[in-house]
Amino acid sequence: QVQLVESGGGLVQAGGSLRLSCAASRSIFSRFTMGWYRQAPGKQRELVATITSGGSTNTADFVKGRFTISRDSAKNTVYLQMNSLKPEDTAVYYCNAIWGLMNHWGKGTPVTVSS
Repeated sequence: QVQLVESGGGLVQAGGSLRLSCAASRSIFSRFTMGWYRQAPGKQRELVATITSGGSTNTADFVKGRFTISRDSAKNTVYLQMNSLKPEDTAVYYCNAIWGLMNHWGKGTPVTVSS
């Protein structure tokens, strides 16, 4: 079993930055694809960014150029650097780890962007 714990969310003004962290309970990056998802009130959960076991990254078009996913294998931690935040980025952000049939989620960290 893998536990994922997100942190770093909070309240920020539009145009500001936040860095989210996702700490995994053990070393999994060599096998799992890690991802950040978000869910705004009344909306479906959507993919924000992923990083594969090989280190390849992918970012959704709606945050491209503003958000960056990265990882620190020594710390078993994945990051989401969020710059130029907009009110529409307000959501609960979830960390995900997937490998084959194994699919793990964190409990989420809320991000609120004020205008």
